[in-house]
Amino acid sequence: MTIRSFTRRTLLATGAAAMTAGASGLIVPARAQGVAPTPSMRGGSNNYRPGAPVVDRIGGGGFWMTGTVRRAGDGAALPGQRIQIWAHTTEGHERDARSHGATITDANGEFRLEMPQIVPAFGQAHGHLAYDSGDFETVFLRPLMDSANDTRLSAHFVLTPA
Repeated sequence: MTIRSFTRRTLLATGAAAMTAGASGLIVPARAQGVAPTPSMRGGSNNYRPGAPVVDRIGGGGFWMTGTVRRAGDGAALPGQRIQIWAHTTEGHERDARSHGATITDANGEFRLEMPQIVPAFGQAHGHLAYDSGDFETVFLRPLMDSANDTRLSAHFVLTPA
């Protein structure tokens, strides 16, 4: 059995070798992965109306659609982005123009729009959202509600430049 003794010279040489390997790229620090873009969801574009107006509220309100918009890669918040929202509600079907409206993200990339209570259509309570401003690739979302009794639904967009 060989017993190695570590002298000051051995420790310095080992440390210098480790530093050289690190400088050459053999030792790579952990890096954060980029934020992946949101894919469009199946059925998300159903009854979409290009150019729906920006509104303060859809109908009588009582239900809140909220979310965020960020850039793919670095995850930076995207202010000033247009998000269209529509759904089958207590006041109209998702194909009705009065059930559509758009809102603009704030300085933190967040949006919020009040609308009538969403009710089940085709057995599911769900909303529809679209990013369609043109600076980034269009994305359609169709998030499902956990319960038809929920009074809010959130959806989040991560966008890729067009």
